[in-house]
Amino acid sequence: MRPLLILRPQPGADATAARASAIGLRPVIAPLFAIRALPWTCPQAAFEAVILTSANAARCGGDGMTSLRHLPCHAVGEATAQAARAAGFTDVRTGPADGAALIAAMRADGIASALHLCGADRTDLAPAGIAIVEIPVYAADPVDRLPEAAKAALERGAVALLHSSRAATLFARLADAWRTRTRIAAISPAAAQAAGAGWADIAIAQRPRDEALLELAAKLCQTGDDE
Repeated sequence: MRPLLILRPQPGADATAARASAIGLRPVIAPLFAIRALPWTCPQAAFEAVILTSANAARCGGDGMTSLRHLPCHAVGEATAQAARAAGFTDVRTGPADGAALIAAMRADGIASALHLCGADRTDLAPAGIAIVEIPVYAADPVDRLPEAAKAALERGAVALLHSSRAATLFARLADAWRTRTRIAAISPAAAQAAGAGWADIAIAQRPRDEALLELAAKLCQTGDDE
């Protein structure tokens, strides 16, 4: 069985590795980014809701979120929703799929204004009738090289999990020497496109969720023998 290369930041990497081990895969953890909290101040404006598109925002928001915790918190994905609850939000609404679907659900709920706590590097949300203020509360600092454990996994024909377009772009640069022997499991079409061509195989999860990505990776890990 091929090793599974987990590239997402901590603590998400450990959570993915635990899920991978539970289904019999051989995870190798090698985060491409280190999460760092940023100083920020909560705006004085009144908002009807808070948006979280990453669990990192909930973890890094800190005391600045104190005055916001009474608001409905619209989160992309269950992992982000769980982080929001852990951060003290009591009315957490888990949105479907991605940011665009979340905005559509919020609009259906009649939300007219929201504060988006986000990362310094992000894809801006299309407001579609909702007044959104975006404030970065964390940064994801990229590594400049792959660790030895990741290189060893790539030498054995690893399957690499790509959880974002930004990770895909960085991995494509750092792992170019192993491109033709590496299989890619991408969480979205955008991530697959960012990885580029020339990989031994590249496939896209049916849903943008960690569980669906691991289901796909399990099939790729069984393809052929370790190299």
